[in-house]
Amino acid sequence: MTVRNLEHLFRPRSLVLLGASERPNSPGMRVLNNLRLGGFAGPIYAVNPKYREVDGLVCYHHLGELPEAADLAVIVTPPNTVPRLIKQLAEQGTRAAVVITSGLDGLHRRWRSHRRRAMLDAGRSVNFRILGPGSLGVIVPPIGLNASCAQLNPQSGRLALVAQSGSVMTAMIDWAAEHDVGFSHLVALGGKADIGFGDTLNYLTDDGNTSAILLYIESLERAREFMSAALAAARIKPVVVLKAGRYAQRHELCSDDEVYSAAFARAGLLRVDSVAELFDMATTLAHSKPARGERLGVVTNSSGMGLLAVDALVETGGRLAEPSRECRRLLKKVMPREALGSNPIDLGGDASPEHYVTALELLQQEQDVDALLLIHSPQAGSSSYAIAEAITAAARKWRKPLLTSWVGNVSVCDSRELCSQEQIPDYASPAEAVRAFMHMVHYRINRELLMETPPMVAGQFASNAAAAADVVTAALDDGRCWLTASEARAVLEAYSVPTVPTLHAANADQAAQHAARLGEPVALKIASPDIRNKSEFGGVILDLHGPEQVGVVALGLEARMRQRFPQARIDGFTVQPMVKWPGAIELLAGVVCHPLFGPVMVFGHGGTAADLIDDRSVALPPLNLKLARELIKRTRIARLLTGRRDQSVAEVDALALTLLKLSQMVADLPHIVDFSINPLLISGRGVLAMDAQVALNKCPIGGAAGLAIRPYPQELEERLHLRDGRTMLLRPIRAEDEPALQRFFNRLDPEAIRLRFHYPMKVLDHQLAARLTQLDYDRDMALALEDDAGELHGVVRLSSDSDRREAEYAIIIARALAGFGLGRLLMERIIAYARHQGIAEVYGSVLNENQAMLSLCTKLGFVREPHPEGHNLVLMRLVVNKH
Repeated sequence: MTVRNLEHLFRPRSLVLLGASERPNSPGMRVLNNLRLGGFAGPIYAVNPKYREVDGLVCYHHLGELPEAADLAVIVTPPNTVPRLIKQLAEQGTRAAVVITSGLDGLHRRWRSHRRRAMLDAGRSVNFRILGPGSLGVIVPPIGLNASCAQLNPQSGRLALVAQSGSVMTAMIDWAAEHDVGFSHLVALGGKADIGFGDTLNYLTDDGNTSAILLYIESLERAREFMSAALAAARIKPVVVLKAGRYAQRHELCSDDEVYSAAFARAGLLRVDSVAELFDMATTLAHSKPARGERLGVVTNSSGMGLLAVDALVETGGRLAEPSRECRRLLKKVMPREALGSNPIDLGGDASPEHYVTALELLQQEQDVDALLLIHSPQAGSSSYAIAEAITAAARKWRKPLLTSWVGNVSVCDSRELCSQEQIPDYASPAEAVRAFMHMVHYRINRELLMETPPMVAGQFASNAAAAADVVTAALDDGRCWLTASEARAVLEAYSVPTVPTLHAANADQAAQHAARLGEPVALKIASPDIRNKSEFGGVILDLHGPEQVGVVALGLEARMRQRFPQARIDGFTVQPMVKWPGAIELLAGVVCHPLFGPVMVFGHGGTAADLIDDRSVALPPLNLKLARELIKRTRIARLLTGRRDQSVAEVDALALTLLKLSQMVADLPHIVDFSINPLLISGRGVLAMDAQVALNKCPIGGAAGLAIRPYPQELEERLHLRDGRTMLLRPIRAEDEPALQRFFNRLDPEAIRLRFHYPMKVLDHQLAARLTQLDYDRDMALALEDDAGELHGVVRLSSDSDRREAEYAIIIARALAGFGLGRLLMERIIAYARHQGIAEVYGSVLNENQAMLSLCTKLGFVREPHPEGHNLVLMRLVVNKH
């Protein structure tokens, strides 16, 4: 994933069309017509050995005749010619091509893997970028570039559309033309042999002409690259996704579509269900004020329309705002009707513009109202346009978002147009407006999860990854692809997950002795590494009383199992006390390995009816406490967990901590591909794992390397011993460190702050502190010096561009630690990290008067260069990997 040479695709100064043609309706003719229709200002060269002229344009027989190397090539020639043409283009100096095939229906037959490899290999040495094969093309309206086979020439705007399907993109172009929507970029990815969603997201994130990004996705590759690019993009501008293929496949615990939804939510993207919603929400999010919550205030002139809005709000999980008593008093005082109701506020068919404005202004002043919805149904004697004029004028000073639904068509089209001009979103029906509002709510939640500081886990938690790995290794060495019940418990206990006490019995007599020792009703289970799902085959007997009954039942159980599974190894029995937790809730917690996103966490309603109830939520690990609580909150059973009088917050926190432990286990143990605890009990006594099943794979497909989001890199932790006897921990910074970072900032000398940030700063606010602590470890790194009390005393960080060509460093250390050589040590560690990551160059911007930093950089081999931003700055640059 890289943006290298993408400027030649999106901002070419010249281009060449290979396969230009005069044949009507041919790709060569359609692309040429669009190039001219778009108004591209640079030179356009045509190449086809069959022509000397194409539609009045000079046509060259081959690339060697061109007067210059074009920035961008558009290829519409037969598939077998493409690798040779790309090789020639790369040798001449061209660095990007759009590959358009004429037989899109036969795309998969024509572009087999060896042909794709040949195409990529032809330009690999110069980082030649390829859009396609099978791409509809690329369109950049602001510069007049339409290098596509699209049927229309889209107008210029600030939305970027990236679509996997060319036919879907043409439909979107058609829809946008009717609704007067413009674009900064339109990109049809086609076969995604080279340029994919991650590349385009990285480029569009930094594009100043793009206010929001729209994605149409059918499938993804390279999940970690996509997630890294999506996380970076969503922090800067809205990214709205339309994903096709909701019902493609389902795992035992979750569907493929649920995993995609979890990935989009984790990255801060908004998922929608239709083309209309895709454009509506991109425009709404780009221009509307954010909604602080899910409480909606509705003002209407039609009680029926108001009720439809309420129905839609309840169905989608929103809430009607409750105006205060004072607000209702004022409404009754100024409104024309006596029976208004509290919300929706029904003004009646004769409501004037002043009535609408007054009602909406009163609601927008209410603390318990998060957004406003105006619903207007055209009425005789009432001017819809006059109401729209009054509302748009008043709304300019309102702090809360306003959505409108001008119901009807002919009578309200002018009102809709006025709202559109004022960038107030309008929807054809109350239900559509409510869905848009709830999309705003979900988008806010996703964005807040990106920026919210998770609580620190006191001392994290005790874990013994080595012991758990030994259990897994022993099972694999034994030729098994699953763990026995006792092995699964051992893995859970290694991560401090409470389990049921278990005694192993070699025979029936020993099982009876264990039952006598426990002195309570017990559960008896056959112990065999070769029998899975023991309950299903009668291998579990519950609620046995006394040693005599246990001994007799054990003999019969062993006989039945040997008869049913004659080849199975029988290692005796396990004896467990029956767990009697009155009022306990049965939950399910597990891990499944998705073919694209790797291990994913699943949580929900447990017990024998779990599949029938189908109440589960999905999240991508690694989790922190905030994400674990959000995973719980997204289930229906969460209401039972938090709504019972006997259920304390501490118990729900214990459940979230258990999910956090399982997340860590997933990151540590790459051979685990499937894991489920069912039931996982929760009650006033705490959390207890009753039964666990663990599936393994000989190839390590999970673990830290298999996660779609890189987990905390614990391997970078290092204990430092200072010469005054103190010890410090040098470790990667975590999202939970935000409060500690702010305390560190408050202790810093003002001059040290100025030298680090290049201007005086008195406060490190939440927005900046979150950005400095909530890192995508796949792209950025920060190493913090922490003392034994958990306080920070220094930070060195590295921020890389998406293709790892360059990374900017920054460092700050408390004045009290001056003279210990820590500045050099931290710089050496971050440089070593950059070298290990394959980053080509490390650079930093240093103030001229910061002689200490300039001297240190010089000693470390940095080269001094003029800074492009001013004479008071110096650019220090170090080559760490030669490419």
